[in-house]
Amino acid sequence: MRKHKIAVIPGDGIGKEVIPAGVQVLRELAKDFELQFDQFPWGSDYYRETGKMMPEDGLEGLRAYDAIYFGAVGDPDLPDYITLWGLRLKICQGFDQYANVRPTRILPGIISPLRKVSEGDIDWVIVRENTEGEYAGHGGRAHRGFPEEIATETAIFTRAGITRIMRFAYELAQARRKLTVITKSNAQRHGLVLWDEIAAEVARDFPSVETDKMLVDAATTRMVLKPRSLDVIVATNLHADILSDLAAALAGSMGIAPTANLNPSRKFPSMFEPIHGSAFDIMGKGIANPIGSFWTAVMMLEHLGEIAAAQRLMAAIEHVTATCELPADLGGTATTQQVTDAVCQSLKNL
Repeated sequence: MRKHKIAVIPGDGIGKEVIPAGVQVLRELAKDFELQFDQFPWGSDYYRETGKMMPEDGLEGLRAYDAIYFGAVGDPDLPDYITLWGLRLKICQGFDQYANVRPTRILPGIISPLRKVSEGDIDWVIVRENTEGEYAGHGGRAHRGFPEEIATETAIFTRAGITRIMRFAYELAQARRKLTVITKSNAQRHGLVLWDEIAAEVARDFPSVETDKMLVDAATTRMVLKPRSLDVIVATNLHADILSDLAAALAGSMGIAPTANLNPSRKFPSMFEPIHGSAFDIMGKGIANPIGSFWTAVMMLEHLGEIAAAQRLMAAIEHVTATCELPADLGGTATTQQVTDAVCQSLKNL
C-alpha cells in the first residue's frame, strides 16, 4: 500500500479548527493508500513559550515528509512580521517553494458578489512568485526614533527567479487556455522591466499559448468587469498576493480558497494551506469555513500522485456546496463540524 508522510502544522487562529477538519476528511478518503499525519505545535503559542515560532532545526525535521499541511499564522498580540517571517516564510524560502499556485472558481451552490456572474464565469489559476520580489526581506531601518528615521524595503528580482516562475506558468497555461502576465513596469522601471523582458523571452518557447500583459491596477478592474477573459495569471509576490485575495472574494469567500506552495523540483517538501489567514475574530466559535482546507487537501493529493482520490474529494466538496447548508461566510448557518461531516458522508456515498 502506498504511504505518504504528512507534516501537520495547524498554526494559529482558525487554522487549529480547519486543519483538523481536513485531516478528518483525508482519513475518511484514504482507503487504498495510507496517510501518516504527524502534528507540529509551532506558531504563536509556541513563540510565547520559547521565543521562536519554530525550532532552529525545524526545517531539518520537515525534510523527511512528503508534504506539509499548514493552517494559518498570525496573532493579534504579536507583530505580523514576527509570526509570518518566523514560520510560513521561513518554510517557503527555506524549502525553495517558489511557485505559489492559487486556483479560483465559483463552486456549485455558491453565489458570487458580482452581478450576472455564475459558475463557469470565473475559472482562474493565479501563479505567484513565492520566494523573492517584494517579500524578499531585503532592507533595514536606521536612526530609529529620530526625526530622520529611514526604512528601506528592497524588492529583489533575479533572472533565475523570474525565468523559473514564468516557465512554470507557461507550462501550466499549455494545459489550459491562455496566460496573462501582470506587471507594473510603467512605475517600477528596473525589477518589473526585467520581469517583462524575461516574460517575453520565455513566451517564445511556448508559441501555442495565447499571452497578454496587463498592469496590476488594470487587472483588478478586468477581474471584476471581464472575468471570462482571464485564465492563468502570473504575478510577482506582492501583486499575486493581493489579486488572489480579490479572486477568492469574487468567487464567494476567502474561506473557500486553497494554496499550494510548490518546490517543483521536489528536492524539498511542498506546503499546502488555505489562504484565509488566522481570522481571530471567529476563532473558537465553531463557524470557520473548512472548505478552503478541503480544497487545499485536493491539491496536496494531486501533488502526491493520488489523482483519483483528489477527484473524489473535489466531487464531494462540490456536492456539499450544491446541496447542503453552507457556513456563515457563504450566507448559511452550518458549523465547521457540520460541513466536515457532510463532506465525509458524501465521500461514503461516492
